Amino acid sequence: MAQPVLSKYIKPDVLTRLSQFKVLPRELVEGSLAGAHKSPFHGYAVEFASHRVYVPGDDLRHLDWKVYFRQERHMIKQYEMETNFVCHLVLDISASMRYGEDDAQKLLYASRMATTLGYLVVEQSDKVSLTLFDNEIRASLTPSNNMGQIIRMTESIDDARAVNKTEIAPILREVASQIGRRSIVVIFSDFFVDLEDLEDSIRRLRYNNHEVVLFQVMHHDELHFDIDGMVRFIGLEDADQYLTRPRDIRDGYLEAMNRFNELLEQICDHNGCERILCDTDNNLGETFALYLQRRMATRQ
Repeated sequence: MAQPVLSKYIKPDVLTRLSQFKVLPRELVEGSLAGAHKSPFHGYAVEFASHRVYVPGDDLRHLDWKVYFRQERHMIKQYEMETNFVCHLVLDISASMRYGEDDAQKLLYASRMATTLGYLVVEQSDKVSLTLFDNEIRASLTPSNNMGQIIRMTESIDDARAVNKTEIAPILREVASQIGRRSIVVIFSDFFVDLEDLEDSIRRLRYNNHEVVLFQVMHHDELHFDIDGMVRFIGLEDADQYLTRPRDIRDGYLEAMNRFNELLEQICDHNGCERILCDTDNNLGETFALYLQRRMATRQ
């Protein structure tokens, strides 16, 4: 059963396209071992990095006596620690995410992005967790860097059934309360929520020094509204219906959508987090590659 479910979400051509990239934290993370990368965080473990001048209170065990005998200066050895990080994936499975058909469905597209990112993180020996939610947490997986975690992720996503509309703010507050050390929190959603509440929950994550990344997954129809004819619009998260010609409301709709996206971008800018707008008509591998390329180029 695992293999068919896995192949639904993990595509070999996408992994091949992304094989040259690493998922690295933008800021320093704390840890004592094990990732496939190193941090410039200085501590007392693993590998020598540099010297610094001794100050009262330093551990005398780390004095470099060879330097003292050569230069008559008290110098402390500093070491570079190998570090691992935890990537927390938070996936919106609410009814609005089920808009679209086949590969362009928002939930399928977002699920493939989440599982692909999880695969990349685990492949470099770092840990990934998963939270699925609509108005409450529907499933969760604790952090693991075992490849079996990717199978568990795909099975959890495939079994999940949305019941209600999106309530993201309390979910992020709960996620924040469960995360200890500095981590990366990646959220996949259309973010059709109260943006003030969303910003409050993002601020809490940022206050705790977590890196926050928002993948805003949108269908082409939602972004461009290039729909013709007489259409009945049916709410996915409520019972409203509206029969109209899309051309009659296109200008007003696009103005409202642009205003919404601008506000979401401002929230991300003000709080030091990333927002990646994804059109489900676009190739997933290319969308991811462009993001990871930009991330590596701008990494601190």
